[in-house]
Amino acid sequence: MSSATNFTQSLEESLKKVLVDYLSSWNKNQTQAKEILDKRLAEENFDNVIWYLMVMIGMFAFIIVAILVSTVKSKRREHSDDPYHKYIEEDWTAKLKNQILTMDHNLHTNPTTKSYEEP
Repeated sequence: MSSATNFTQSLEESLKKVLVDYLSSWNKNQTQAKEILDKRLAEENFDNVIWYLMVMIGMFAFIIVAILVSTVKSKRREHSDDPYHKYIEEDWTAKLKNQILTMDHNLHTNPTTKSYEEP
């Protein structure tokens, strides 16, 4: 039984040593890559990137606002005193009034119906 316990402890220690060695070498590679990247970024100049982004976002915002304003103006024109829209409105209301008037004239009463009024 003690040999199984010793074997388990030795296996645990060896796996722990392999894992620690792997993680330390991986961390060393990570720090070297980070140092190389930091050095490269320090050499490059990113001062104009902010201006570029501001100009691009400003142009995009200007285009969006222009589309919004043109849409609102076109919707406002639809409800103005435009002769074309007045013609459609007058034509529609005239047809509706004409239908209502013709319905009143086309109503017929059934002479065979009985009235339930008391005499």
